[in-house]
Amino acid sequence: MHIAQIGTGRVGRPTAYSILSLGLADELTVCDIKDRLASAFAEELRHAAASMGLDTEIIDATHASEVSGADVILISAGRSRRPGERITRRDLTAINAKTVREVAEATRSGNRGARYIVITNPVDAMAMICKKYSGADFVISTSTSLESSRFRAKLAAMFDVPVSMVQGWVGGEHGSAAVPLWSQTRVCGFEADEYAKMRGFQLDKGEVERYVKEVSEFIIEEVGATEYGPASIFARIVRAIVKNTDEFIPVATPMKFSSLPEPIYVGCPTRLGLSIGPNLYEALQPSEKRALEEAAKIIYQTYLQADEACRE
Repeated sequence: MHIAQIGTGRVGRPTAYSILSLGLADELTVCDIKDRLASAFAEELRHAAASMGLDTEIIDATHASEVSGADVILISAGRSRRPGERITRRDLTAINAKTVREVAEATRSGNRGARYIVITNPVDAMAMICKKYSGADFVISTSTSLESSRFRAKLAAMFDVPVSMVQGWVGGEHGSAAVPLWSQTRVCGFEADEYAKMRGFQLDKGEVERYVKEVSEFIIEEVGATEYGPASIFARIVRAIVKNTDEFIPVATPMKFSSLPEPIYVGCPTRLGLSIGPNLYEALQPSEKRALEEAAKIIYQTYLQADEACRE
């Protein structure tokens, strides 16, 4: 299995390392437009592979057009918000949309049949850009997969139970329109409210939602970036594809809503393996479905801004 990581910044590097350490790749390409960065990082990965006894072939590239024969392509290339930086969401969207378009077009001919995983923010709109300009059949965004990990971690801490005993997802947009899917949440096999009642305390859902949406700001301010949380869940997405696990992961795939003129990439728990399976949308409560549709409207407006920037 040949996996390519395009963009080796604060998220791309730990993601590539996680993929390597899990033994998911026979070939692992790391690509970054910054001169010598991918080459230096590839050397470090070779050292890591040697220490773990892995025969993974590590390839480095400076431009996405050099990536060839990949089965899975992860795109994390682009700008991110830096601590204290004042850059508008619209400006970030325009910058990253052009980058994602360039990567999608550059990798299209040399990687027929590749499965694309988009990480670059604003990730759901960027997946739509990748889909449009790559023409690939399999394009997903990592969407609310990271929020879902935070969601489970917070619930485990609040209930003082192992995180393995918590099932739950967040849907909608990777951002302010993230939607905790309480109807699908279970703690030790019980609905969250029911389990809280059994334990004799009131579950503060607002506190959980605030944590999910705001904890990244704390991490970015103190550490400089979110790295290991994103890397671990992105590697899990790769594992689901490579191992064909057919498990539910809250990625974004195109969903059609009557209020919007075209399918929109919205986060929803989706069966994921070598192919993209069904999602849990029909199992959601009406209020959750409405919230996902509202998130879709926000994502669509971001996508329109992104596509306009691509055509300028």
